[in-house]
Amino acid sequence: MITHLDGKLVEKTPTDIVVDCNGVGYSVSISLNTYSLLGNSERCKIYTHQVIREDAHVLFGFADKEERTVFRLLISVSGVGPNTARMILSSMSPNELRTAILEGNVAALKAVKGIGGKSAERIIVDLKDKIGKESGAETQNSLQSYNRNSEEALSALTALGFNKSSIQNVLKKVVEKEGSNLPVEEMIKLALKYL
Repeated sequence: MITHLDGKLVEKTPTDIVVDCNGVGYSVSISLNTYSLLGNSERCKIYTHQVIREDAHVLFGFADKEERTVFRLLISVSGVGPNTARMILSSMSPNELRTAILEGNVAALKAVKGIGGKSAERIIVDLKDKIGKESGAETQNSLQSYNRNSEEALSALTALGFNKSSIQNVLKKVVEKEGSNLPVEEMIKLALKYL
């Protein structure tokens, strides 16, 4: 299983990219969300999900692990294949999708090309509990931006043995007070003062 690619971005279209990793070019299908997050950088690290079918091996790529996680949740729903999941993630961000599912917003999902009423309801029914357990209350009240630095700081402080919900509350205060552009090390130092 290929979990990520780190290399030179050789080609980029709104639906596909080619990443050159030490002379081997990998074709990767992406969402519009990932396309916009990639920007104009020459190098990229892309998280992948590999789909193996009888007629093809396809790599789907994501700018961050969060989008890949949501993609994997979507393809676990009966009737939602990888291309449909990519279409959904091209129409809405992972945050917007989570909110739509948690609120039971069928209309938001039906607005996606190729998703009908029954499919939208099935996605909500199948994923509401999974997303609720995964994100819980903290999705609503802390780290709304899914800032990478905040996530890395959270991971580091959790590894140090601090309580996850306490860390999240402290990091939220640090981000509100100092801004979300703080380097991870600085965020950890400031958080340690409050813990």
